[in-house]
Parts: sequence; C-alpha cells; structure tokens
Amino acid sequence: MSLIYITLEQAIEIHTKTVQISGGGHLGLLNTGPLESALYHIQNNEYYPTFEDKLTHLFFSACKFHCFQDGNKRIAIALGAQFLINNGYVFIAKKFIHEMENISYHVAGGKIDKKLLHEIICAVINDEMDNEELKLKIYNAISYNKY
Repeated sequence: MSLIYITLEQAIEIHTKTVQISGGGHLGLLNTGPLESALYHIQNNEYYPTFEDKLTHLFFSACKFHCFQDGNKRIAIALGAQFLINNGYVFIAKKFIHEMENISYHVAGGKIDKKLLHEIICAVINDEMDNEELKLKIYNAISYNKY
C-alpha cells in the first residue's frame, strides 16, 4: 500500500488553521528544519517500516521539537489525524484526536517517551485503549517525578 505523506507546506497550513480554530496563539515559525526532517524521514521504510512507526515519529517530532512559536502539541495531534485520514484511517481520526490530547501534554513534558508513545498509538489504532497494562504504564509514566 502506498502511503500519502504530508508536505512541509501542508504542515504549515495545518498549523495555521489549527491555531486559528482552536483558540489562538502565535503563528510564527521558530525552526521548521526538524519538522521537515521528520516529514521526510518517515518515508524511509527501513527506519519506519510500519504505519504506526511513521505516525509515532511524526507525532513525537512535532510535539517535542518546538518548530512553531505556539501550538506544537496541537500540531502534533492535527498532523497525526491528517496522516490517518490521508491513509484511510478516517474512522480512527476522531478517537485519535480525543485520546492524544492529554498524551501530547505528557510527551512534550518528557514524561511519555517515544517507546510508550508507540504503544499508545498502536492501541488507539487497534481500539485497545482500555488495556489495563497500558493504562498502568501511562499512569506510572505521568506519575513518576523525574526530578
């Protein structure tokens, strides 16, 4: 199956619309290089062989690398949802947006690492967010005081 990827220009447009619709904030760009890199690298099937791997890297990169002045957590969610929609996961996009809202906060804060994020994204796609083991992992990750 050939995937439909998001371009940097589309990502910037999605960011603008997301910030405008979701309550505002600054639209300025800080450094689009890391986002551009992530958008390019997820196309490499050797590094990111599965759809879930690609979506995880895209979400993590958009959330953590602060490419925009404002809305980095929102853009991670919006880009993830758009990537799902573009590739036929329309039925998952709404659930993804809902589930990832709190998750994005903890990814940005460094409490949820990329490995756990991957597990969460797989669970969302496979409708397994009620998995008690995963819930416990999330609870432990966000409850642990790293400082």
